[in-house]
Amino acid sequence: MDFSNLKNKIESFFEEQSESIDLEEALQCIDETFSLLNQGRIRVAEKIDGEWIVNSWIKKAILLAFKLKKPKEQEFDSFDKLDLLKFDFENPRYRKVPPAVIRNGVYIGTDAVIMPSYINVGAYIGNKTMIDINAAVGSCAQIGKNCHIAALSCIGGVLEPETASPTIIEDNCFIGAHSSILEGVIVEENSVIAAGVTITGSTKIIDRYTKETLNGRVPSGSVVVQGSYPSNGLNISCGIIIKRIDTKTRSKLSINDILRETPRF
Repeated sequence: MDFSNLKNKIESFFEEQSESIDLEEALQCIDETFSLLNQGRIRVAEKIDGEWIVNSWIKKAILLAFKLKKPKEQEFDSFDKLDLLKFDFENPRYRKVPPAVIRNGVYIGTDAVIMPSYINVGAYIGNKTMIDINAAVGSCAQIGKNCHIAALSCIGGVLEPETASPTIIEDNCFIGAHSSILEGVIVEENSVIAAGVTITGSTKIIDRYTKETLNGRVPSGSVVVQGSYPSNGLNISCGIIIKRIDTKTRSKLSINDILRETPRF
C-alpha cells in the first residue's frame, strides 16, 4: 500500500519540531505509524532487490513520539512515554511468556515465541522465531523467520541517526547464548553465531579458509565463533568463519514446531 501521505506528514512534523505544529494531527500520525508497525504493514528496514533499505521516516515518527508524547504510568511499575504492546487474546498469533516486555511499535510474527525478554520499539520479529530468556532486541532491530535468539544474547538497537541501518538477522539464523550483534551488523540467512561471540560494525570477520576479511556483514550460511588476530603485539577480538553450514549443524539447530504451535481458539 501507498503510505506516502503519512510519510510526508511525519517528515514535515520532524523538520518543524516547533510549538507551531498541529500537535493533535502530529500525534494522530504517530499513532497511525505505530499501529502499522504493530501490524507488520510497514518496517523500519526492508529488503528490496537484495539490498536492505532503511525507511527513515518511520524512525522519525518514533523520535517524534519521544518528543511529543507525555510520560504516564505503565505496567511493571514504570513511567514512560510509550505504551507496551497489547496482546490480542481474541486472535493469538504468537506466545508470550511473562514477564516479557514488548514496547508498542513492534511486530511479532505468527507462531513466534517470546520468552521473558525485552523487545524495544520499532523491532520486527518474524514467523516462528524464538526470543529466549533474558535476550534483548534493540530498537528497530529486524529479525527474520525461523530464527532462535538464544538466552542472554543482545541484538543491538539503532534509532539514531534516523538514516542509520539497524541490526539485521535474516531468516533461519541461530544466535548463540551471550552473543552480541551490534551497530547495524547484518547476519545473512542460514547463519549460526556460536555462544559468546561479539560482532560490532568494526569487528573483523575472517574466513578461516579464504582469509577474506569482512566488516559489518556475516555471509549467508556461515558458522562464526569468537577468535582473535595479532596486531602490534596485541590480540584483537574478531569473528572467525570456521565453516559453512552443513546438514549435521543444521540438524542440531532445527526448529521444534511443537514449541511454536500457537493455540487457535
